[in-house]
Order: sequence, then structure tokens, then C-alpha cells
Amino acid sequence: MNKKSFEKTKHNFPYKWTLKDAVFTKDKGKVFSCFACGGGSTMGYKLAGFDVLGCNEIDPKMIEAYKANHNPKYAYLEPIQTFKLREDLPKELYELDILDGSPPCSSFSMAGNREKDWGKEKKFREGQAEQILDNLFFDFIDLAKKLQPKVVIAENVKGLLVGEAKEYVRKIYREFDLAGYYVQHWLLDASKMGVPQKRERVFFIAMRKDLAEPFLYNADMFTVVPKLELTFKEPEIKFGEYRTKVGKDYSHTERGKLMQHRIKTDKCMNDINQRLYNKNSGFNAMIWHDEDVCSTVTAGETNWRYFDGMACSDEDYILTGSFPLDYDFKSNSESGAKYMIGMSVPPIMTARIADEIYEQWLSKLNGFEKTEAGGANFLKSFETNA
Repeated sequence: MNKKSFEKTKHNFPYKWTLKDAVFTKDKGKVFSCFACGGGSTMGYKLAGFDVLGCNEIDPKMIEAYKANHNPKYAYLEPIQTFKLREDLPKELYELDILDGSPPCSSFSMAGNREKDWGKEKKFREGQAEQILDNLFFDFIDLAKKLQPKVVIAENVKGLLVGEAKEYVRKIYREFDLAGYYVQHWLLDASKMGVPQKRERVFFIAMRKDLAEPFLYNADMFTVVPKLELTFKEPEIKFGEYRTKVGKDYSHTERGKLMQHRIKTDKCMNDINQRLYNKNSGFNAMIWHDEDVCSTVTAGETNWRYFDGMACSDEDYILTGSFPLDYDFKSNSESGAKYMIGMSVPPIMTARIADEIYEQWLSKLNGFEKTEAGGANFLKSFETNA
């Protein structure tokens, strides 16, 4: 990363940036991404200086966007259940530094049906095949066992750590152990990592056992794991620091009319409806206030701006998700960018984790000299991250 630009910011990576201003170094190691969506996590690895070879994705619309932005060497549009059985995978995929994946997680989301949906076939939207989503994590571990990357990183929802899902986590640990990996998990919040959004996610990070000996320590009386510190304390970024001057004018809609009655204490559309009509509207769309960190961007409900009562603009969502402003979302609708951002790991969240994996593990395994954090050299100064 350009040092002069970095010194103007309080963060390791800029949340306001463009692809045209970045040159990716690709010198930290090789990565392959599964459940790649439109390429959010891939963007993060590239920011951190990794060379992302390609992806596996089931959604044709998402892989179209992935190809448009990343021009992958390898792109496989198929379910992971068939991908993991392929006998024609290139040699490079058996020599990975990191295998990355975000197995679909709606069955465990706190916003979903949770236990009622476990074991059922589901799909996210038209164009996707139906799958038993809660099995996909184990298909991903099967792939790791086959490819034997040095490190495996898997992202999922906070709901995995709650209630009966804890047994699922125990199974994840058992399967990683059988695949030849030490695994640990962290609950991380993107808002403490330089992303302008409160987004808590669980990250399972595993190192291959035959490489782990120099890093092992006693985490407690009964557990030996490779030492990895993931503590992030970057200052929060409030919505008012970056929101666009004008949002989308939906004042003619039912929700737009509700917003005309907003008051400072309203956090979501339903708060307005309860106050005016004393009934639950079912409108869960969040209202973003200038002095707050934005709530988690989801693929569904539109978010609204308290500032002017308008719906959030595409640029609002792009900045909140830490995607580059010139990213091609291949959208045929107004919700296209938001859908992809809501489904993706924020690039900067991935970049911060990838940085630490490189600094604490891979640089030592590979014999690389320790370099300055970050692997994207920005050719122009960042505009507003001070």
C-alpha cells in the first residue's frame, strides 16, 4: 500500500477506493475461493497482496460478475458436491496457500427459521439449484482434504455459535481434524476492521497439521493449536462520514410516506409504524443515522437514510460494503449491487484477516521477508478516509 496515502487514514485499508487506482502485488501466496458469490472475499485477498487463481460458484449471475471483475484463471460454475469429485483439477489447486469459502448460511442465521430448516433443500434465488445447505460446509472440508492447502478459511454467520447449532460446530472441528488440520474459530465484527458496517461473522481458520509444529501452543490444558492473534480495534466509521448527498427518492411508496413521519429514535421502519398506528407492520427495513455505524447490509430489505428520508443509494451500499466504487455488479435492477454486497464478505474484512494470516503464518512458512501490511499499491491518494 502506498505509504503516503496510508498515513492520511486511520485504517489499514481505505473503504473508499477504486479498481482503476489499485495495482495488486500478487506476491503473498495463491488462493482459491469457493461459494465465491460475486467476488467480495476475492477482492479482499487481492487487496492483501494474494494471487487468487479462481473460484467455484453455483449461481450463474454471480459468476458472471466475478468474471467481469477478476478475470479468473479458473472458474467452475457447478455445485461443490460435483466440483470436489473432479479428477481434472489443475496442479496449481493442489499447491494453494489458502482455500477460502463461505458455505451458504441461511439455515443458521438468527434471522431465519434455523432448526426448522435444517436438513431441508433450499435455494437462495432463481437460477440456483436446491441444496441441503447445512451439508455444504462438510463438502467444503472434503475439498480441503483433497487439495491440502496450507491454510483453510471459512466464513459463516454468528448463529452457528448459538443454541443447538453448537453441535454442528463440534462436527466442523471433528471433520477438520480428520482432514488433517488444526482449526480454531473467531467471532469478528467488520466495524472494528475498517469496514463502515456492523457485521459479525464467524471465521474458522485451519492450518495443515504437518506445517503447524513451529506455531503450536497450549490454548488451554487440553488444546494445542497454532498460535494466531486476531484482535482488531480500528476506529468505527459513521454513516455521516461517507453517505452520498442524495439518496433514492421513493417518497411515492408506502414506506417512503412512512419515512416522512420519522423521529430521531426510530431505528427501523417498524418503529414508525408502531408509533403511528400501534401495530406491527412487518417492515424491518433499517434506518441509518449519520452518527451511527450502519447495521449489517442484507440481501433483502432496502435501507433508509434518516438524513433526508430517502432510500440508500447504490454508492451508499458500495461504500458500506467496502467494495471498490467502480466494481461491476452486472445488475439489471436497482437492488443488484445491494444483493451482492449483502451476500458477500466485505473485501476489507477479508483483507485484514488475510494480512494477519500472511504475517503470522505464511510469511514464516514460505520464508518470505516480512513486508508492510497490505498488498495493493494505490496510485492516487484516497479521498476521504482521514
